[in-house]
Amino acid sequence: MIQQLADWLIYDLVGLESSSRLGESLNFFVYDSVKIVLLLFCISIVMGVINAYFPIERLRTYLSTHKLYGLQYLVASIFGAITPFCSCSSIPLFIGFVKGGIPLGVTFSFLITSPLVNEVAVAMFLGTFGLKVTAIYVVCGILLGTVGGFILGKLKLERFLSPWILQMQQMQIAEDEAYENEHVPFLKRLPGIAKGALGIVKGVILYVLIGIAIGAGIHGYVPEGFFAGFMQKAGIFGVPASVILAIPMYSNAAGIVPVVEVFVAKGIPLGTALAFMMSVVGLSLPEATMLKKVMTWKLIGIFFGSVALMIMILGWTFNIIM
Repeated sequence: MIQQLADWLIYDLVGLESSSRLGESLNFFVYDSVKIVLLLFCISIVMGVINAYFPIERLRTYLSTHKLYGLQYLVASIFGAITPFCSCSSIPLFIGFVKGGIPLGVTFSFLITSPLVNEVAVAMFLGTFGLKVTAIYVVCGILLGTVGGFILGKLKLERFLSPWILQMQQMQIAEDEAYENEHVPFLKRLPGIAKGALGIVKGVILYVLIGIAIGAGIHGYVPEGFFAGFMQKAGIFGVPASVILAIPMYSNAAGIVPVVEVFVAKGIPLGTALAFMMSVVGLSLPEATMLKKVMTWKLIGIFFGSVALMIMILGWTFNIIM
């Protein structure tokens, strides 16, 4: 439905050709803007409803006071794998987790794995590369989220969250305590939940639109042949070069699988092509722009640097074993 709206608005009403770069970029911008804003609002509502029945503060306290031997990171990573989100679409749920006070390392496990592994990408991978490569990719994606979340959690990076999200956390905790003490019925909490969701949308919408605009421009105007040619010339530096080149890009895993297939067909090593894919879907510049509302640039740099290093290691490993 959203895609049909974008097609009608850009191709029928405005009159741009679907084959033109401007038309493709604007269509991409309209589709993703509407999708992510609606997703952000709906997820914020859902998180508010969850808080009404089971305040996330209790979960945060449980995760902070019980030894789970790292299972919390694995569970968050698996949850990310079964949610069909791209990097930008997963941010609304990430914001909900952070706002509710869930440990930052656990939320990072979700954020890392969510765009990398989903059922559509797995099905396409299975048809393109076979069961063995698909299984290794899925395991590596979940492992990347688990290990990445664990390492980032141990660094105690909460101090690098933005003042906006810290204020939201305090407001959420105070609101939950007030409602529990006063035993306010759920239906009477709905207006406050909706107002809070709208406040989150207003707080991040500028960053969302800027991020999507960057992704739309790159999506429409940067040819995939440019990246294939560069990676072929990079030689032994192909893996880090593919990661660096991919960060300005923006796509979901399902959208980038056909590109990876083309890269491999042109002789680019599978590990190098997969490192490019993982970086496109998990470390995009639009994602960084959206995260700026939640994190300081230092935390974004730590997050991107850590995940990029792990993706490089996975890329080199794939090149060795495959």
